[in-house]
Amino acid sequence: MMATNGVLAGRVALVTGGGSGIGRAAAELFAEQGAAVLVADRDDTGEETVAAITSAGGEATFVQADVSIEADVAAAVRMAESVYGGLDAAFNNAGVAPAMTSFEDLERDVWERVIAVNLSGVWLCMKHELAVMVPRRSGTIVNTASVAGLVGTAKGGSYTAAKHGVIGLTRTAAVEHGPSGIRVNALAPGFTRTAMVDDLIDNPEFDMQQMLAASPLGRMAEPREIAEAALWLTSPASSFVTGHVLVIDGGFTAQ
Repeated sequence: MMATNGVLAGRVALVTGGGSGIGRAAAELFAEQGAAVLVADRDDTGEETVAAITSAGGEATFVQADVSIEADVAAAVRMAESVYGGLDAAFNNAGVAPAMTSFEDLERDVWERVIAVNLSGVWLCMKHELAVMVPRRSGTIVNTASVAGLVGTAKGGSYTAAKHGVIGLTRTAAVEHGPSGIRVNALAPGFTRTAMVDDLIDNPEFDMQQMLAASPLGRMAEPREIAEAALWLTSPASSFVTGHVLVIDGGFTAQ
């Protein structure tokens, strides 16, 4: 049941990578809390998210978009305006994870694709979202970084570089646009039970037990747990929080 008086009631939210994992969990949660949600994804899995939301009584629309393509991003933001009349919140969550590869074996095309989606994609989203929010002097943006944006990760050069960059972009946008009443924050999730992580776990070089042992809580996060953090940063409950990186890693980086 959707909350007509939820913390996002009357707001319009864009969620990228909304077809699965953390993005789907966030889109569903935002809708539960009263938002009209534009679900963006590069394939039609986003339609499944929209179907789940609408069948539960929420409001959602799907837009096919690859965040590494500026025309797609611009079209998604325009759709938020044309369908729902504006854009109040954005969760820039779309991302890709390459196979773990040493520096000397990392191929340039893999590097460029990861940077294009995970870093340039976040920049493009913020560029077009801010263009809508600044004239209205209000809005909230949450970007998905990672614990890999805080620490080094062996054999994760492109992903780690991109996620460090997301944190830098987040802080810069928060400083630049705070005077316009816009808040920009980031999430730094640890291992979360998503299809992307499942692909990593299937790699014979990946040691699942070692990964679990590295977290004081001894488990992965569920997508809904990360979505709850995104909701808090998007909602009025975090009204004095900007330029912040909220770490949700089961204590991994506390060690």
